[in-house]
Amino acid sequence: MELYDVMRTTFAAREFTDDPLPNATLFKILDNARYAPSGGNRQGWRVLVVRDRATREALAALTVPVARRYAAQVQAGENPWNTIDPTAVDAVTIERTPAPVRLTAPLLQAAVVLVVCVDLKVVASMDQYLDRVGVVSGASIYPFVGNILLAARHEGFGGTITTLAVAQEPKLQELLGIPRHVAVCAIMPLGRPVRRLKKLKRKAVPEFTVLERWGGQPLTATTP
Repeated sequence: MELYDVMRTTFAAREFTDDPLPNATLFKILDNARYAPSGGNRQGWRVLVVRDRATREALAALTVPVARRYAAQVQAGENPWNTIDPTAVDAVTIERTPAPVRLTAPLLQAAVVLVVCVDLKVVASMDQYLDRVGVVSGASIYPFVGNILLAARHEGFGGTITTLAVAQEPKLQELLGIPRHVAVCAIMPLGRPVRRLKKLKRKAVPEFTVLERWGGQPLTATTP
């Protein structure tokens, strides 16, 4: 496929057929995804390939309590799990809110689940002393994660980036034997999508790109 076609048709796939994703194809996907950039070219990513049913059920179980809060906040009109606006949803409401099946089912239905991690000993976190949640470390791992989805699309497969279970990272580390200095960044179900989305909905460039400073002139295709 042509590059821009891949970029414009790679969607978050959460429903999968029973088709397998062979290790040979998975190797090819990762073999191409590994050319993503990372800080200092340190390539701190580590990938766990999970096919075992019991392990996947455990991953889904770790997702449930986090998904309950996510759903409860959405129902309350909040942007769930953001670090700026405190939630007004209480613990009782969260506990009685069902976890949406769409947030857990992909971990069980996909052909394979990838647990993508990053070694925090090799990434530069320039924002570690700022009074906000850290995001800069992601620059050394999420380009690789994005490449996995693009490469999977090119091979006729698909998936999505899930992060709900990461809220319980110590339990993930215990479940999978991950060292404490290695962070879990994404849990990615991959498989053959049930359907293909041919037209994705995204904001237009002028809605998120401005010139020179915040609130500046929007960038358009005809901007001189």
